[in-house]
Amino acid sequence: MSSLTEDDSPAEVPSTASAAERTLIERPSWIGRAMREPLVHFVVLGILVFGGYKLVNHQPQASGDSQRIEITKDDLRQMTVVWLAQGREKPTPEQLRALIDHKATSEMLMREAIALGLDKDDEVIKRRLAQKMDFLIADVATLALPTDEELAAWFAQNKSEFTKPPRIRFQHLYFSFDKRGQGTRAAAEARLPLVAGRSPANLGATDAADPFMFRDYYADVTPEQMAKEFGVIFANAIFELQPGDWRGPVESGYGWHLVWVESREAPRVPTLEEIRPTVLQAWQAEKYREVKQRALDEIRSRYEVVVPPLDTLDIDDLTIVSSGQSRRSAE
Repeated sequence: MSSLTEDDSPAEVPSTASAAERTLIERPSWIGRAMREPLVHFVVLGILVFGGYKLVNHQPQASGDSQRIEITKDDLRQMTVVWLAQGREKPTPEQLRALIDHKATSEMLMREAIALGLDKDDEVIKRRLAQKMDFLIADVATLALPTDEELAAWFAQNKSEFTKPPRIRFQHLYFSFDKRGQGTRAAAEARLPLVAGRSPANLGATDAADPFMFRDYYADVTPEQMAKEFGVIFANAIFELQPGDWRGPVESGYGWHLVWVESREAPRVPTLEEIRPTVLQAWQAEKYREVKQRALDEIRSRYEVVVPPLDTLDIDDLTIVSSGQSRRSAE
């Protein structure tokens, strides 16, 4: 049976924090100012992040021997932060003791597993540790926030990435392959002069074509959307039509269509003010990739990877053979 001993001595370091918890920890303002420098060397970033990680992410302290687990005041503070972040009331003493017991139990099981060597050659653990390193690298990028001038300059260089696609509003009369067969296009061509110059609102029942399985009217749709619904040929064709009259016929995967284009909007690049959050997110993603690449380059420089000669390697030697196949081969 484990025992819990309360100690009022302050901890030197805080407990393990999840990604959500770390966002609640205030970062010193000088770090933010330093990280605004775009060409800060990776060594400096490493000191800030990996050093900070050791301060923020530690296991409950083992004092004297490996059988003692010390829960510090900072551990209790972190437990309370997580508890309150879930929208709960302040934990009662009983609830706090349950949290302590859970944390202590997790620590005991982790130590026992390590003692048994269960952490060795475990691909799940390896992937998890690599993922945590990736999270640390990502934290470097989120520490940095660009100035308005830096973000505007970056946006000016990458405007093409934020171009809004063209959009169109149109209505169509549908002529079905299934219903009309080889005469489908001819039927559409014959109808065109009968509806020419008349808006969709002025068409009568005798002007109706075949029922369409989707919509007759489409508003503010993009070429990509129309390609998914009608096919690429139809999508490309309708964006070439002039608004204000019936045009066509235009072919789709379903048949032929007479199309009335109500309005068409050309591609455009929105202003920075319109999409600032999106631009900031893209800027941070780029910085993350840059920091991650520098981190990997630095890490790789400290390792040597040794593999068998691939040009002389027989791939058949790597094939996994089932026990049944092995027995048949032996016979």
